[in-house]
Amino acid sequence: MAVNKGKPTILVTNDDGITSPGIRTLVEEMRKLGTVVVVAPDSPQSGMGHAITIDQPLRLEHVQMFDDVESYQCTGTPVDCVKLAVDKIIKGKPHLCVSGINHGSNSSINVIYSGTMSAAMEAAIEGIDAIGFSFLNYSFEADMTLPRRVVRELTPEVLKKGLPKYTLLNVNIPDFREAEYKGIRVCRQAVAKWEEEFTERIDPRGKKYYWLTGNFVNKDAGDDTDEWALANGFASVVPVQFDLTAHHAIPHLHKIIGS
Repeated sequence: MAVNKGKPTILVTNDDGITSPGIRTLVEEMRKLGTVVVVAPDSPQSGMGHAITIDQPLRLEHVQMFDDVESYQCTGTPVDCVKLAVDKIIKGKPHLCVSGINHGSNSSINVIYSGTMSAAMEAAIEGIDAIGFSFLNYSFEADMTLPRRVVRELTPEVLKKGLPKYTLLNVNIPDFREAEYKGIRVCRQAVAKWEEEFTERIDPRGKKYYWLTGNFVNKDAGDDTDEWALANGFASVVPVQFDLTAHHAIPHLHKIIGS
């Protein structure tokens, strides 16, 4: 398809798979704003981060998942989906890429592991405005009323005004009743991490195997963080970039290296 110059072209993807309720909700809302193209994994790809497929062929299958919406399922990762969408389906840059709505949090350090956010980040690398949406409810039967509201409040403004180049938005939505929702809050990423351990077990053949377990620990008391916002009834919006340079450390390195 060609990019429609009169109506915004919106690429929708995710990491929970093309059959998830979250992506259906996002498609329904994006149809009100422009021409929607869906390219999403054919199975769940949570925790894939920015992985790409290089050791096996990728397959795209046209599917009738959403009424009057051009949709494809892909055997690859969320990042693969965006790459293929731009190169083979849209054959150009859409006006916006939205990823989600993820079932579960992608706040603080979770953004590093997130397939949802990596799909949006891949779009940003291509110079496409991008948003990743996540809902802090892991159930596929979750009430999507509040996520719909946040998508409606934020997305038209991004379409209208755009984002700074090579910047994307990480949007997390609290699992609150709509009456308790306090609005959108621009935040920084909290200093929080998973304190992990591997539970060791023995399979029926006597061989060891491991399950990753752990607890999420927030060590950041700031009231300007995504974790604070979500705990207090706000949807958090964190601007994210893919430039991983620690700019603040460069002067220190000049001192110790001398170059």
